Amino acid sequence: MKIIKNKNILISNPETKDFLADAFYPEANEKLPLVIFVHGYKGYKDWGAWNLMAEKFAEAGFFFVKFNFSHNGTTVEDPENFADLEAFGNNNYSKELSDLNVVIDHFVKDPKVDDQKIVLIGHSRGGGISILKTCEDERINGLITLASVDTLERFPTKENFEKWKENGVYYVENGRTKQQMPHYFQFFEDFKNDEHRFDVERSMEMAKAQVLIIHGTSDESVNIKNAEHLHILNPTSELYLIENANHTFGAKEPWEDDVLPEDLNEVVEKSIEFIRQNI
Repeated sequence: MKIIKNKNILISNPETKDFLADAFYPEANEKLPLVIFVHGYKGYKDWGAWNLMAEKFAEAGFFFVKFNFSHNGTTVEDPENFADLEAFGNNNYSKELSDLNVVIDHFVKDPKVDDQKIVLIGHSRGGGISILKTCEDERINGLITLASVDTLERFPTKENFEKWKENGVYYVENGRTKQQMPHYFQFFEDFKNDEHRFDVERSMEMAKAQVLIIHGTSDESVNIKNAEHLHILNPTSELYLIENANHTFGAKEPWEDDVLPEDLNEVVEKSIEFIRQNI
């Protein structure tokens, strides 16, 4: 089976700015389910083993899309580095939901896509964004969360919050690149301006799609209690725990092996099985 890899497709969003997406899919005569991967905080579409993951979904018969959020810090010219920290600092949940909507609108029109079968896969913060989008967009039939947060209200508190408000910015060091990543206060203001829309708990309760929640029991970034809570909120969902898996299911940047890490491979195989059975 030949796999088409269409990399760095330019996507224009007049509400935010241009960004890039990839589409991996098999040569096929029939229309394919559309599976869209939503990266998390300090993530990007080419991080770690995401390309190998995309290939495996394509080999399973899906039209798999991954993309960079317009304000994730990468640029159209340099999609694999945080070359635009100003954009990173001006990111917010409204922009991410807008970008995700534009991605769905773009690829659902592709003649190779079955527009009645749309699945979101969200990792970490991208899981939270995917939950919100699934609640507000009836086109989405399936939702798979990977190490997802159960709330997007993840901001500095107490004295740190007051300093952020006073200074207008706080910084988080990127452990890999050692860059100081800015977060402007507009991030919090955007959240407060539309707090009801950004309520992950409410959205999970109201989601009409088929839901699979995957989490590693040794996740060092997002506690497993987040997954258990999401499952309680949506009792018809399936909760699938991977023993001793970390936040990225064994992947890291750079990923120099030509096969998926064992835990991430299990994630992909479980996701493929779930989509085939439910969507």
